[in-house]
Order: sequence, then C-alpha cells, then structure tokens
Amino acid sequence: MSFIKTDYSKNKESEFTPVPTDNYEMIIQSAQERATKNGAESLQLRLIIRNDLDGVSENQKKYHNRNIFMDNWKRKATNQYDMQGFQYILDACKIPEGTDIPNVQGFIDTISGKPVKVYITKDTDEYNGKEREVNHIAPWNIKTTDYPDVQHKFKTKDKANDPFADNSKPVDISDEDLPF
Repeated sequence: MSFIKTDYSKNKESEFTPVPTDNYEMIIQSAQERATKNGAESLQLRLIIRNDLDGVSENQKKYHNRNIFMDNWKRKATNQYDMQGFQYILDACKIPEGTDIPNVQGFIDTISGKPVKVYITKDTDEYNGKEREVNHIAPWNIKTTDYPDVQHKFKTKDKANDPFADNSKPVDISDEDLPF
C-alpha cells in the first residue's frame, strides 16, 4: 500500500488577485475595529462572495468563497466614523427604520451574517511608491440582496480530525512521555 497516489484533478489555482469589477452576492461575515501603525482607525468589514449562487453570474461562480475587506475609516477632523456610510450598510441589511444601535459592537452584531449585494470595483492604487491592483467597495454600493434565502456553506475546520481542536481540557502528560 502506498503513502499517496498522485491525483491532480482537485487542484485549483489559488491566486489572490483582486476580483473583476462586478456586482456580487455576498455575506457580511464579520466586522472589527482596527488601527494602523500610525494610529488611523477603521471598522473593517469582511465580506464573502456567496457559494450558493453559482448560477447568478460567471464571476459569482468563479470567485465564490473569496474574502473582500472594506474599511470604514474614522475621519481625522472629528475622530468619528462616517455615520451616513453606515446607514447604507444598515439599509442593505434590511434593519428596520428607527432601530437604535447603542455602540460599535451593536452595529457589528447587527450586520454580521447578513446577505447583501455589493458592487466591487477593481482599481489601481499606489502604495509605498508602487502601483498595485486592489478592490474597493463604497458604502453606497452595498444594496439589498436579490437572494435573501441564504444557503451559503461556510468553510469550517475539520475538528473531528484535529487533535488540538478541544483546548478546554488540560493535556495530561507524564514525565515518562517526555523525551528529555
């Protein structure tokens, strides 16, 4: 019996270049506050291209499960987020008019897991003197999904075969088990 038999049929190209400009059906997987080394703060949304809508468009199928990040930067003059930008996101998530959201964590909890349709652009940007291609999402380019019945399957780690998955119990190792 061999250790492995070569079979390349499931190998896929995994480049992480920006996705083409297009509308994508996505899920807001999560959001978190971040800060750069220089102290600029943002609320970053992590969006995933849905994998349950491969028939919607060729790009939807080709790039499903790709993560796209969107930063909402605090304004330097006020040190506050652009609340109008957040309104577009809340509206796209179908949060009822008049809903009171008490803080940033409440906003994160409210939008996480919600399906949305997002117009993503592929642009050329300059960073550290070099040009590079990047994706951009403007808050006003986030709309209500055309497909509210979400059947997206999130990638999960195989905990059944992961000996380190359950770290709630201490590992009992005797001195005889140690090689030194």
